[in-house]
Amino acid sequence: MGFAELFFSGQGRAPRLPSLIAAATLVGLAALYEALVGSTLHWITGWAVYPALFYAGACVLSKRLHDRGRSGWWAALILASVVAVWPHPESFLDFLFFLVLVWAFVELAVMPGEQGANRYGLNPMGLAAV
Repeated sequence: MGFAELFFSGQGRAPRLPSLIAAATLVGLAALYEALVGSTLHWITGWAVYPALFYAGACVLSKRLHDRGRSGWWAALILASVVAVWPHPESFLDFLFFLVLVWAFVELAVMPGEQGANRYGLNPMGLAAV
């Protein structure tokens, strides 16, 4: 699987390492964008940049969730949590969103994918061995 498929398709499954690299790349791009763009330009270009980052993030998260046997719709909760706590949590509700991110980290970065095929496709790690 190439990175273009990982960033632009929500179908199928993705192994842990490529998903982590893709997620770190997206977070890094968002942080770099916010660091380089001033507040005036941010309001103008943000309408194009953030939807692209969210779409790519939803695709990456969906594939990794599929590898864990979960619905890709959980990506919506994870992305909403990222928005709520970015760049830092400020209220109690943000703490709850932070807990969602802790769950997502354990579920997607620590736990391995399901062995064998599941309803979302073949195990991507098994494809490398063939």
